[in-house]
Amino acid sequence: MASHIVGYPRMGPKRELKFALESFWDGKSSAEDLQTVAADLRSSIWKQMAAAGIKYIPSNTFSYYDQVLDTTTMIGAVPPRYNWNGGEIGFDTYFSMARGNASVPAMEMTKWFDTNYHYIVPELGPEVKFTYASHKAVNEYKEAKALGVDTVPVFVGPVSYLLLSKPAKGVEKTFDLLSLLDKILPIYKEVIAELKEAGATWIQFDEATLVKDLEAHQLQAFTKAYADLESACSGLNVLVATYFADVPADAFKTLTTLPGVAGYTFDLVRGEQTLDLIKTSFPSGKYLFAGVVDGRNIWANDLAASLKVLESLEAVVGKDKLVVSTSSSLQHTAVDLVNETKLDDEIKSWLAFAAQKVVEVGALAKALVGQKDEAFFAANAAAQASRKCSPRVTNESVQKAAAALRGSDHRRATNVSARLDAQQKKLNLPILPTTTIGSFPQTIELRRVRREYKAKKISEEEYIKAIKEEIFKVVQLQEELDIDVLVHGEPERNDMVEYFGEQLSGFAFTANGWVQSYGSRCVKPPIIYGDVSRPKAMTVFWSSMAQEMTKRPMKGMLTGPVTILNWSFVRNDQPRFETCYQIALAIKDEVEDLEKAGITVIQIDEAALREGLPLRKAEHAFYLDWAVHSFRITNVGVQDTTQIHTHMCYSNFNDIIHSIINMDADVITIENSRSDEKLLSVFREGVKYGAGIGPGVYDIHSPRIPSTEEIHDRINKMLAVLETNILWVNPDCGLKTRKYAEVKPALENMVAAAKKLRAALAK
Repeated sequence: MASHIVGYPRMGPKRELKFALESFWDGKSSAEDLQTVAADLRSSIWKQMAAAGIKYIPSNTFSYYDQVLDTTTMIGAVPPRYNWNGGEIGFDTYFSMARGNASVPAMEMTKWFDTNYHYIVPELGPEVKFTYASHKAVNEYKEAKALGVDTVPVFVGPVSYLLLSKPAKGVEKTFDLLSLLDKILPIYKEVIAELKEAGATWIQFDEATLVKDLEAHQLQAFTKAYADLESACSGLNVLVATYFADVPADAFKTLTTLPGVAGYTFDLVRGEQTLDLIKTSFPSGKYLFAGVVDGRNIWANDLAASLKVLESLEAVVGKDKLVVSTSSSLQHTAVDLVNETKLDDEIKSWLAFAAQKVVEVGALAKALVGQKDEAFFAANAAAQASRKCSPRVTNESVQKAAAALRGSDHRRATNVSARLDAQQKKLNLPILPTTTIGSFPQTIELRRVRREYKAKKISEEEYIKAIKEEIFKVVQLQEELDIDVLVHGEPERNDMVEYFGEQLSGFAFTANGWVQSYGSRCVKPPIIYGDVSRPKAMTVFWSSMAQEMTKRPMKGMLTGPVTILNWSFVRNDQPRFETCYQIALAIKDEVEDLEKAGITVIQIDEAALREGLPLRKAEHAFYLDWAVHSFRITNVGVQDTTQIHTHMCYSNFNDIIHSIINMDADVITIENSRSDEKLLSVFREGVKYGAGIGPGVYDIHSPRIPSTEEIHDRINKMLAVLETNILWVNPDCGLKTRKYAEVKPALENMVAAAKKLRAALAK
């Protein structure tokens, strides 16, 4: 029985690629140094899979930044502003597209389906001249082959690539991106020809958009594309992969009748209904790559249950056509449980990271051909039983409190307009008030202090003194810049979710459970294994300390329940909404304690609310109902004079704007600048927004410093569609990834632009 892995994490078990990238960007190492680190990581991954007995090992899933950007470079779709003059695309152009440079902004970045991974959005139009401009896929295939590993080169499929793109600036928004199919397929054919010459026997196209609600003409584009590629792929086995959700019946029919395709990968973890379609409608003679091992979470597979599913599928497709696979790429999970020395043995026995999932796939494949590792299966069954009956998982009082939430919508008694009037009387802010989103740069010294405190190398007194000094520095800088509503900079936090999870019951933490979010940015999601509660106050000490340093309003900074949920590895033994309600109650306690401590502005970030939106429209209403309800639970008990902010970033918010309004926050700050001010279009189309709103005026994920004039123009565009008295001025997101040398001039220009407009409006 054969086995397959859709994709694998790129950063390395201890973030080796992250550090190599940042060293290269800072000019401390060469391109050759970076390439050496990358080659070592690839080699290690391929050899690990080969050793586990995996037959279909992926290549071209490694990326220096993002797999969609890799496809953009492969087909030479470089926007003109980067001044690329042809030839093989190098690091300068590649990273300028991803991160921007001193003279031009980066391309838009948005969430990859419903994950916390971000991809770089291609900018396309009728004038783009496509050309084969990156030989990465072929080079990596040859690299693996030289190591004795025959791989399956993986590509973003041509139709999904176009459906994930956007019209370039100056191109009509109604431009049909699928009309470019005939122009990009010749490039795919060139790559395929080189791979065939190099000896490839399988090729994988990831067409994940097939799990979404597609129109008839979009489905027809898949048939057209693969009919066109059929002759080029002659002699190759073509695998089309889908993941993250069920494949709708009409898309399933289109997919399983594509010309020249030998096999299909389905997510059978999140796509349970697809199983029924397979059992009734799977074409004979084709390979079924059954994604039974979860690529999105860190729980050990229930091997006995998976084996039953596989045996039922074997009866449908035949023993020689069934391949055991992961449900999606493993890039969305942590790398290797071996590196976790601090997790207790019980919880550790419940988990499987990417390296362990590779072993699970191999073990299931062997079991299907009569080579079952009885000891491995027995240990797995014992761990499953331990998790089900462990007393640390269940807290009856928490479950009762969450159950009692049903039947109320938890909305503040006074409408937002009256609340804003009451808040203005108390806060006395100018028009176009300025603020930042929360975090300030995380310096090397600051990271050292936190690291040494965790390692007990410095005392609690020394730690508090160091953090207090950092907060004072951040407060002083904001006062010098004349920002209106301040933040304390979050120097005590390495990560906005990890910080809260460490102080809530029901969470466990890893030492090296890093997952790539974008580029070199990695996060370490907490593991929610049990019922959630708040044993004690989490932020009141630091927020109160910061407020004492200034007479200006100081925001209390919290992460909202939906974002904590979506940015964690969540327990899979109860519905997600039940866990979210538990977190909401814990955050509610914190909000009320901050208010009692005199904090009059409290920000509850819901950066990931849109990210969790199901991929199918039929499931949107249920998710948005409990997600928005969870947010309202957190602040239903505060006074009218307490101003509740929230923050959202790097997603498409236009389709959920009414749910955002329904959150009933007093002020929302929201990413806007990197996405070409797409957000503003919803207000141009007539949506009325009565609460405070701060669409971001500059992109913080680029080192580029925007000018006062550029920010002034952006605010003017906002004033064309939003009332003056509700508009706030702020960056797109938090500043932790930037340097003070970038942050200070950017904020100076932001405040100057706001003041210039205030003066003009006063006249």
